[in-house]
Amino acid sequence: MDEKTMVNDILSGVKATLTSYQTAISETENMQLRQTFQQIRNNDESFQYELFKTAQAKGYYKPAEQASSAQIENVKMELQQ
Repeated sequence: MDEKTMVNDILSGVKATLTSYQTAISETENMQLRQTFQQIRNNDESFQYELFKTAQAKGYYKPAEQASSAQIENVKMELQQ
């Protein structure tokens, strides 16, 4: 397995984990456990962003083109309906 594949796999895994932490946080009543989940989530978000920057710098990840003003306005109008 090459580096690009490994980096992209890790990014995908962290994204899925972040979603799971968010669900756990929103469903946890115990404040100490909730804060622990939040701390872990925050650390994972930082790790994910640093790995994303590395992937982008190496050309492993190319973000989508920015939306035009017209496209943004169309989405806004659709969401307001």
